[in-house]
Amino acid sequence: MTASATPKRALIVIDVQNEYLTGNLPIEYPDPQQSVAHVGIAMDAARAAGIPVIVVQQTAPATSPLFAVDSDGWQLHPAVASRPRDHYVRKTLPSAYPETGLAEWLREHGIDTLTVVGFMTHNCDASTINHALHNGTAVEFLHDASGAVSYRNQAGFASAEDIHRVFSVVLQSRFAAVLSTREWVHSVKTGAAPVRDSIYRSNRRARGLLKIDG
Repeated sequence: MTASATPKRALIVIDVQNEYLTGNLPIEYPDPQQSVAHVGIAMDAARAAGIPVIVVQQTAPATSPLFAVDSDGWQLHPAVASRPRDHYVRKTLPSAYPETGLAEWLREHGIDTLTVVGFMTHNCDASTINHALHNGTAVEFLHDASGAVSYRNQAGFASAEDIHRVFSVVLQSRFAAVLSTREWVHSVKTGAAPVRDSIYRSNRRARGLLKIDG
């Protein structure tokens, strides 16, 4: 999806919950305290610019080890809970779209560009970004207002830093404009268009066939 010259944005704040800070699934990279601070900056900038803010809360059964409904880990982080929002949804799947009415809400409000912050980069953020793209919505992803955890399983090991970095590179290649919170606030204030890329150009740069700024 190509973003419009004057995007009609919504900021979606995904799963900024205590589970990722003080619970059973602590974000490892980037520093989650800094990421949450950047989420707050983005929410404040959105409010000042008249950009609607959507807050999403992952919810699981009371017996779940993660995001058990009404547990402390399930609660929204105070940085998000204390700020105003325009729309709220609970979800049970990685993407914020299924069974939440999000697509209908975005359509009713004329949103053509979704700015994604929150957790986790490689799971709920990426799932929502892919879903938005396939729905015909342009996407922006704030890489310093998100974060990842490390994994070890039958396929091997990946550090949180590697996961976050690789997913950010892949998202920039096709699925979203990946930028810092500071760059996004500048874009909101000035109308400067975030840099978008393609699989073709990204691959040609990696093969030394195109300059890094090409």
